Amino acid sequence: MKDLVKKMVAECVGTFVLVFVACGVAALTGGDLVPTALAFGLVIVAMAYSVGRVSGCHINPAVSLGCALAKRITWKEFAFYVLAQFVGAVVGGIAIFGIAKMANLNLLGDASNYAVNFALEGLTAGTIFASLLTEIILTCIFVYVILNVTDHDSGAGKKAGLIIGLTLTLVHLVGIRLTGTSVNPARSFGTAVAAAIFNGEVEALKQFWMFLVAPLLGAALAVVLFNLLNRKKEGQIV
Repeated sequence: MKDLVKKMVAECVGTFVLVFVACGVAALTGGDLVPTALAFGLVIVAMAYSVGRVSGCHINPAVSLGCALAKRITWKEFAFYVLAQFVGAVVGGIAIFGIAKMANLNLLGDASNYAVNFALEGLTAGTIFASLLTEIILTCIFVYVILNVTDHDSGAGKKAGLIIGLTLTLVHLVGIRLTGTSVNPARSFGTAVAAAIFNGEVEALKQFWMFLVAPLLGAALAVVLFNLLNRKKEGQIV
């Protein structure tokens, strides 16, 4: 139980840093494409080589689901990881929005689609489907890479954290102008809660279901793809 508590604290801290720093950059730069994408990627690299030694640095319920489905963590660990991630995300969101409020900065100005995740404009059946599809595909790519580079046969070794961080940068470069790029239900929930508290903006909370369902579906799809492509044929040694 002591080890599980340490892992929970590591996941909470890591998710806090992700939301506070990366979502902070997204908001404060108005969602400037390259700085925002790099911020998310660099946070993952930093956390991978710090809290990663304790918990594996999931800091994302979709990643934890992928690991649970791939039988790399238990379902008990999954439940506690997710709880810690949501707590860290909410605290991180409240911290960055609270500091901005004290500094008289409006983080929901032109950056509303970057600090906080929203579906594509219009909220028609088409834009909702496009938003869901975007998040499913991007999360699938992200989790699929994680499953591969953290596999003991991958050869990635100590470079895994760097590869994962660069992959998160890549998916943000694609998704920032679409949904703001979630691929992480905890990150979306944390900033949605903070936006509601400090700005009275509840639309993000109403749309949160999309950024919960789509990343989890994307993670499950990544596991299916990983198992399909990495299944060893009978008699295959490597």
